[in-house]
Amino acid sequence: MNKMFQRGTALLSAAALAAGLAACGSSASSPAAASTTVAEPQSAAAASEPAAETSQPPKYIFLFIGDGMSYPQVQSTNYYLSALENGTSMGGDGDILEHEDSLSFVNFPVAGSAQTYDSTSFCPDSASTATSISTGHKTYSGTINMDETGTVSYETIAEKLKQQKDYKIGIVSSVNLNHATPAAFYCHQASRSSYYEIGQELIASDFDYFAGGALLKPTGADKDKTSLYDLAEEAGYTVVKTQAEAGAVTAETGKCILIDEHLADGDAMAYELDRADDEWSLADYVEKGIECLDNDTGFFLMVEGGKIDWACHANDAASTMTDTRALSDAVEKALAFYDEHPDETLILVTGDHETGGMTIGYAGTNYDTFLQNLDNQKISYARYDSDYVSSYKENNTSFDEVLDDVAELFGLVTEEAAGQAGEGGVTTDSADSHPTGVTSGSLVMTDYELGLLKDAYDLTMTRTEDTELTQAQYVQYGSYEPLTVTITHILNNKSGISFTSYSHTGLPVAVFAQGAGQELFEGYYDNTQIYFNLAELTGVQ
Repeated sequence: MNKMFQRGTALLSAAALAAGLAACGSSASSPAAASTTVAEPQSAAAASEPAAETSQPPKYIFLFIGDGMSYPQVQSTNYYLSALENGTSMGGDGDILEHEDSLSFVNFPVAGSAQTYDSTSFCPDSASTATSISTGHKTYSGTINMDETGTVSYETIAEKLKQQKDYKIGIVSSVNLNHATPAAFYCHQASRSSYYEIGQELIASDFDYFAGGALLKPTGADKDKTSLYDLAEEAGYTVVKTQAEAGAVTAETGKCILIDEHLADGDAMAYELDRADDEWSLADYVEKGIECLDNDTGFFLMVEGGKIDWACHANDAASTMTDTRALSDAVEKALAFYDEHPDETLILVTGDHETGGMTIGYAGTNYDTFLQNLDNQKISYARYDSDYVSSYKENNTSFDEVLDDVAELFGLVTEEAAGQAGEGGVTTDSADSHPTGVTSGSLVMTDYELGLLKDAYDLTMTRTEDTELTQAQYVQYGSYEPLTVTITHILNNKSGISFTSYSHTGLPVAVFAQGAGQELFEGYYDNTQIYFNLAELTGVQ
């Protein structure tokens, strides 16, 4: 039986994985763990056929997870960066579309696809999908490393590597360190919202390096518990909250928790679009992680680009693409390490699910795209909300004044303003003679678009916490600020990008692999197979 068919067997049997568990082993002990019963997964592929021969087992493993990152996020970012690099994206004579891959991982020697459904839905959440990747089990949305009854816990690949192989373990995320995806490598909770208990398990994990956004609910839901940061220090962790302190951390520091100094929305790291040049990026925390974890035995480093997901929920294409680029920059740090240890290193880049139903193409632009339009957006939707919309409400700012900010921050202008400024030119990504759409890529808003923006402005300025949205309004705005999401929708559409949802979708995700054992990640398979492949390569039980 060939390797591709092995993977296919795992795919066809994935729905039965949770039902066919064999209980064995023991989980990481923690006073906050929801259960002491542990189940061990079994790969259908491994059960039906002997393991295929692979190259030397990886001593150093990097697992990059773009939260909400599927094919649309990867390819739109790749095209966007190429369009910016190549100007009009045309050849020297102006009639041939040219493209050069700009993301660090898209040309990895192996690329596979993983389906992402969970025990709740074909449109899963981050807790369950990260559980599948880290343990090889399916579970309900909202559950982390527990079965559907909430009574059986699953040991993670990171826990096994630490306990059985003495690997050092690192967890990095651009969002909160006790958010669902990073938590899925060290905790066991029936609810992803049990932030304090998850934080307790973070400390009990005894992992070596944590870095990124702040801990949510650090003193508990009622703010009446001992701070998680104090508990971490009592447990021997060095906790730093400034960039200068983070820079001083070394391998000799020992166990450490690095909280980004410049926290933004949700106490997470800032969107890449908002990050100042002198502020640490995701790549900086990966580089520091390598410095702290590097040793002769081995290490496992999970890195989450969590704000890709947040941007997609808000239908903010520009922030989505810049944060996807930030993840690519972080992968570059792993590639530099790989160059020094090519026979001992494995780098994986994948997503947990797709968010937003993002696509390249919009009804109003037909066969054309105008991705370079997105470069006109200067700040994320979140920063626009906090720095501008809140002020509009407080000062009852007029629509005309708001339009001035929209022009400056997003490049969208009225016909009158464009005429006065002599603007309105269009830069197309296409090099053929397809008929242009109704927007033609122009950043000058049509009467229809201006009407949408005015309606959104009116709702933003008048609604209260008690305002109930109509069905039509929810489809237009979701749970986001009507004015802000309408601005990003208009700019997205004028660029040839569209979203169908404010939630997750059921698309498969790409799995890019380079290094020792890369061949196991070829094909189309279930996301649980990522765990099984890592377990097979490292020999953990």
